[in-house]
Amino acid sequence: MKPDQKPSEPPTDGESPEQELEEQLLEVEQALAAFKERYNQVQADRSHQQELQQRRDELHHSKQPGLKTELRHIQQQLEELELRLESKLFSWKSLKEPFWLAVRFGGLGVIIGWLIK
Repeated sequence: MKPDQKPSEPPTDGESPEQELEEQLLEVEQALAAFKERYNQVQADRSHQQELQQRRDELHHSKQPGLKTELRHIQQQLEELELRLESKLFSWKSLKEPFWLAVRFGGLGVIIGWLIK
């Protein structure tokens, strides 16, 4: 053993560091694939939203009767697209850390306040 090398510590949970690294890489790859899929969906939804908005504007400017049902249908599709576009931008997983930080420090503040009183 060279003097600058540290002895390897035995894994605590029965996994080797290589296995742990492979699992983490797999998780990162899966997250990246999900992100790419979501990005492609957002791009497609945005282009579809622009098309629907253009069609809606065209129908607003035309004075033809009977287009109200098509207008309502387009408006409904636009609302659904907006919900889909916003749905993945906000997730409960992203709130997990701030939530527990608030619980921790809020609880600590209550305890300190109780002790001071």
